[in-house]
Amino acid sequence: MSDALAPWNSTLTLAEHSIIVYALSVAGLALFAFFVKSLVSTNEVSGRYRAGVYAGMTITGIAFLSYVLLVVEFALGYERRGDSWVPNANAILSWAPRYFDWTVTVPLLVIELLAVATLAGAAARRLRAVGIAAAFLMISTGFIGGVAVDSGTNTGALWLWGVISGVFMVILYVLVIYVVVKGGRDLAGTPAAATLRNAGILLIVTWLAYPIIFGLQGWGHGGAVITWMQVVLSAADIVAKVGFGSLIHKIAKLRSAEDVRAGVDTLPEALWISSEKLSDGVLPGTVTVDDTALSGRGERRVRR
Repeated sequence: MSDALAPWNSTLTLAEHSIIVYALSVAGLALFAFFVKSLVSTNEVSGRYRAGVYAGMTITGIAFLSYVLLVVEFALGYERRGDSWVPNANAILSWAPRYFDWTVTVPLLVIELLAVATLAGAAARRLRAVGIAAAFLMISTGFIGGVAVDSGTNTGALWLWGVISGVFMVILYVLVIYVVVKGGRDLAGTPAAATLRNAGILLIVTWLAYPIIFGLQGWGHGGAVITWMQVVLSAADIVAKVGFGSLIHKIAKLRSAEDVRAGVDTLPEALWISSEKLSDGVLPGTVTVDDTALSGRGERRVRR
């Protein structure tokens, strides 16, 4: 059954075409800006939480390349005819690269969150494996229904694979909620607790945009609807990758400062957030490890 109008098959007005180019370009630039910011600020967090910064940097780097491809393919996929832009056979590639991006970056979002959460050891490894698998399956099954089967025009496939993808999305939601609730309890009374909660809420709310747009693929028609779909997805990518990444980076800095103040880790430079000093710089060579002094979470304290 092929009765749905795929987003890339709609003719666009001049204004709609311009708005989509604008949305794609702004999203790409925002992602690149955060990639550069992450690249130059890895030394702001201790090694314990640096995996979260690396994950965020990788996410925005991949997403930026995806948006470069989206802009190029969008330019190649539409032909100007009078006051309209008419799609050609390449127009599908102005949409499909989003799935390529999400297949890699959504699992990395799970890694990014767990890197600054309070889970450790075997528990963290188990949740990381489950989260990565669920994220990959959520996106890949969505790609099958949204793009692969009949080039995204089969309403039955959209419903079937959309439901299957939704099952894995529920698993991801449960995982995120568990990590955030546990982290909130473990970090109670610290600034990191509130930021972790906000990061979890932001991710949960933002992810809702994707199934909504996926559902519109089977019902929405016309250039105006497609324009809004592209704009919403671009905005959601900025929030889910740049906004979430910024919160993760803040959590990593807050927890790094806490570890330095508690004497369980070192960091050569002083840590600052919004011109407020969180901790002094402590060089590794200025401390000695005290194996007998353990913190409440089983960490070795360092003795100056």
